[in-house]
Amino acid sequence: MSDTPASDETAAIQRWAVQLEYNGNGLVGWQRQKKGTSVQQVLEEAAQKLVNGALVPSITAGRTDAGVHATGQVAHLDFPEGAPLRAHHIRDGLNYHMRPHAIVVLQAAPVDTDWSARFSAFSRSYLYRILNRPARPGLADGQVWHVRHPLDIGPMQEAAQLLVGLHDFTSFRATACQANSPVRTLETLDVSRVGDYVEIRAHARSFLHHQVRNMVGTLHLVGAGRWSVQRVADALAARDRAAGGPTAPPDGLYLTHVGYEPDPFS
Repeated sequence: MSDTPASDETAAIQRWAVQLEYNGNGLVGWQRQKKGTSVQQVLEEAAQKLVNGALVPSITAGRTDAGVHATGQVAHLDFPEGAPLRAHHIRDGLNYHMRPHAIVVLQAAPVDTDWSARFSAFSRSYLYRILNRPARPGLADGQVWHVRHPLDIGPMQEAAQLLVGLHDFTSFRATACQANSPVRTLETLDVSRVGDYVEIRAHARSFLHHQVRNMVGTLHLVGAGRWSVQRVADALAARDRAAGGPTAPPDGLYLTHVGYEPDPFS
């Protein structure tokens, strides 16, 4: 089913927006795959159980990769018209049926059938967490990138600002990225230290495939003293993936927020 159903289809559904958090460990990502368990599969199968097995398709704001986490992912679900659904029933019912998977609905809200979790979104925010200490992670295992050697966040922040703005991000997108254009406007990219953690926050209307992880992998080289700040500028200007840094592991990446106006959950 498309994001904007034809007029003869809209009367047959009721659309609900859901906000999710999940631990990406052991999942193949958001999208259904031939092998492995996906967030989409778990969510849709749980939704079916609320409406006696009827199909309940979903669309998401962002297709997170295998191992990537979320604290503010958004999707919409198209339930059959006439099903007696309420926000707390959807939230609690989905959470019950998604057990034991580490996927949770935080909020649910009814939306118009022309509202789309993907196309109605005007911004997306990500957080990348690096545990920067000699000792390996205990409680945060699988939820951070563990970097033993010291990172200097001063040059990392300086280099990050070179990537902010409207640019061709070919050097920082996956070679298999299917976006029609590599041009994006990166609103913010900030590096900070919180105790043993280096946190990198990115905000934009949309991102290319692996863009955040590729930028983080590049900034890591700067923080480790292996790249100069100028080399990041050179990599951006090259418009060649081979000129960019490596892709950071998925473990430290979180989709934290999707922006809408108005916000269906407010």
